[in-house]
Amino acid sequence: MKFSELSNKIFQETTDLYHVTDHVDAEVTNPYKEGSIEFLLFAKNWIDAVQWHLEDIIRNPEIDPVEALKIKRRIDKSNQDRTDLVEYIDGYFMNEFKDVTPQPNAGLNTETPAWGVDRLSILALKVYHMEQETKRTDASEEHIKSCQSKLDVLLTQRVDLSTAIDELLDDIKAGKKKMKLYKQMKMYNDPDLNPVLYKK
Repeated sequence: MKFSELSNKIFQETTDLYHVTDHVDAEVTNPYKEGSIEFLLFAKNWIDAVQWHLEDIIRNPEIDPVEALKIKRRIDKSNQDRTDLVEYIDGYFMNEFKDVTPQPNAGLNTETPAWGVDRLSILALKVYHMEQETKRTDASEEHIKSCQSKLDVLLTQRVDLSTAIDELLDDIKAGKKKMKLYKQMKMYNDPDLNPVLYKK
């Protein structure tokens, strides 16, 4: 099984599982072995699913401002958790390819494999929600048709992104591309780097 196939399978399972309760505070038990790539993929998509719905909630024009601030703080933490998980997944790839010697002319990709996987996880949620829009019975025919067209594009995008991720992994394995891992160093979460925090 190609890595993108495994990812898409787990992302769909996770997205479907989230929508059983469709609640940002739902309890979940990761069904995969801790430390495995499957465990990381499940955790990644669960974070994305919860954050997707937090982003929906915070856009309610009638939301209580105090509650909105709490959700904004939660989204900030979620973004950090998401970034950390991407780096864990890249760590998995770095370990997988640690014995590969890149060819002398091996180049770098614009993003690491795990950041491609991050986009694939978000795509799973986009596909799910756009598909739900095509099934609405309270929407106009024009809306359904527009959403079906968008869904078709998203499905094509998923195929293309999956292919690109698998090709990148094949190229790294063959030494045609090399991989570097940069920590994201988000500054706004760091009290030593965010001037609003360290000037207090």
